[in-house]
Amino acid sequence: MSQLDMFSESPKRGETIKINHGEYIYIPDFYDKVTADSYLKRLITDINWKQESMNMYGKKVPFPRLTAWYGDQDKPYSFSGITLDPNPWSPGLVKIKSDIEPKAKVKFNSVLLNRYRNGSDSISWHTDAEKELGKNPVIASVNFGAERKFQLKHIETNERIDILLKHGSLLIMQGELQHYWKHQIPKTKKEIGERVNLTFRVIK
Repeated sequence: MSQLDMFSESPKRGETIKINHGEYIYIPDFYDKVTADSYLKRLITDINWKQESMNMYGKKVPFPRLTAWYGDQDKPYSFSGITLDPNPWSPGLVKIKSDIEPKAKVKFNSVLLNRYRNGSDSISWHTDAEKELGKNPVIASVNFGAERKFQLKHIETNERIDILLKHGSLLIMQGELQHYWKHQIPKTKKEIGERVNLTFRVIK
């Protein structure tokens, strides 16, 4: 059975899905629509969003999305040639963190937020396997706003898994997944609204 076939059979809500070198949990309705709508509005207006840039061939290229880094004050995060110093936790982020920690079975100390303003905003293939995240990091992804396709691709076999991340959903990636699977949010030509994604992490 291919990974795509396994996903298409709609596993039970919150079930751990074991895949080749890793596992994940997907809960499409972790938050109800009213709660998710409220969080989306608050996150868009209250978060200290920034247009960061990456270094590419000696030039600074803007990320095709807005980002923000929040967490414990001694937990900076480095990726794509930049280092982000954390903003202090907001009450809303602390509440979301406390909601997801029992399911993830992890106490998170930081969160990276990405704001996709339309279908042209995206994030390319990458892994969350930076040294400061530890050996087999647990990454909890909370999603508000427009539905976007989340793609996983095995580094060695090129196996693919596509998951439609719904408004109010929770995706937990764990085990060896970050060492063997890349993931991305591709661009789409569909006319869609904004999406805010929060990926909670533990910085060692």
